[in-house]
Amino acid sequence: MSTYLHLQTHGMEPKEVRRITDAYARALNILCVKDRDDPLTEMIAQKIIKIAQSGIHDPAEIAALAIKELEMR
Repeated sequence: MSTYLHLQTHGMEPKEVRRITDAYARALNILCVKDRDDPLTEMIAQKIIKIAQSGIHDPAEIAALAIKELEMR
C-alpha cells in the first residue's frame, strides 16, 4: 500500500478502507504496476482517495475512474 493511501485511510471504518484498498489494488493490476516504489503508485492512490470521497462506492468503478483521470494528464 502506498504511504499516501495508508495515511489517508488511517482512522476510517474498516469497510471503507477495504473498498479503497480494493480499488487501489485493481488499478495497480490493470496498469501492471508491480513496483510499489514507482511514483505512479502515489498518483494512483491520490486519485483513488479523491474519487472514493466523492461518494462512489464500487471499487471497480473507482479504479476505472482513477485510471481514466490518469490517462487525461
